Amino acid sequence: MSEASTMEPVPDRPVPDRTSTEAAVVVDAIRKRYGDRQAVDGVSLTVQRGEFFGLLGPNGAGKTTLVEIMEGLRQADSGTVTVLGQSPWPRNVALLPLLGVQTQTSAFFVRQTAREHLRTVAALYGAGPADADRTLESVGLTEQRDVLVENLSGGQRQRLAIASALVHGPELIFLDEPTAALDPQARRELWQVLRDLKSAGRTIVYTTHHLDEAEALCDRVAILVAGAVVALDSPHHLVTAAGAPTRLLIPEERLSVADAEAIPGVDRVTVQGGSLVLETTVSGKVLRAVDALTGLDGVQTRTATLEDVYLELTGAADAQSAPPSPLPQKHQEHQEHQEHQEHQA
Repeated sequence: MSEASTMEPVPDRPVPDRTSTEAAVVVDAIRKRYGDRQAVDGVSLTVQRGEFFGLLGPNGAGKTTLVEIMEGLRQADSGTVTVLGQSPWPRNVALLPLLGVQTQTSAFFVRQTAREHLRTVAALYGAGPADADRTLESVGLTEQRDVLVENLSGGQRQRLAIASALVHGPELIFLDEPTAALDPQARRELWQVLRDLKSAGRTIVYTTHHLDEAEALCDRVAILVAGAVVALDSPHHLVTAAGAPTRLLIPEERLSVADAEAIPGVDRVTVQGGSLVLETTVSGKVLRAVDALTGLDGVQTRTATLEDVYLELTGAADAQSAPPSPLPQKHQEHQEHQEHQEHQA
């Protein structure tokens, strides 16, 4: 993948005005039940145009069902959905050219080459061969353009699936675990492609289990548990509001567990990988105490991350099969949505 490459819009489909007050997606009080299981439980979400929005949650949280409802693949039991100003249900074919969808189980024309496959997909949406070639380059598949799809590696197929979602220059892009099969370098290069798309005014709804990825890319994230949104805000605000502890790592031989536990402000001490790990919410105070006891050489500080918030919110639900307590109301504001599966005419 070339970090310098930037996705361009299809010439006859201009990028929408990012100053528009109309939201890209509005979900209001959506519910969906399968038998005795409430898959989506009263979710109300808004994704603004030009926003990079992440939807996070454990398996079975209801993300896929919610996104399928937004894409018009599934009908909600109650509530309303508006996508780019239109209702996606009953199946709204007028929306299809405006949406780009990549799933973990994307279908391919396996007997075609990568370039033939992407040109075929492009033609279905009215895009040209040049759009297909440019998109192949942007996802790092130029050298594999003449390789049969069935002979591509898993990571290369993943890139081709992403290219298939982007080739027609959609206004709203749904990406489901897009970096799951990519190596670390390819993953970071795809991040740049996605940042370029956002800079071009595209709206991206993104599901991932890579919490560092969500923290690096998303303007806001919603955490979904047991069909309900339990937290929604920017990653920074979620981490700040959660009050997750800072961890200080001290070489194990420098301090005893008992001495570490006796430091004012230390909430918990564990031993991990040859280090004492001191958890605290007053890191400055604890660092001064550690400095006085043993000095700060070799001491590492690890601040709280989105992963800490995620695990705190979802861990209780995994253990108890019940939603955790939500963050304060101001961090749920007008909630958001999505994960997805294929939308094809």
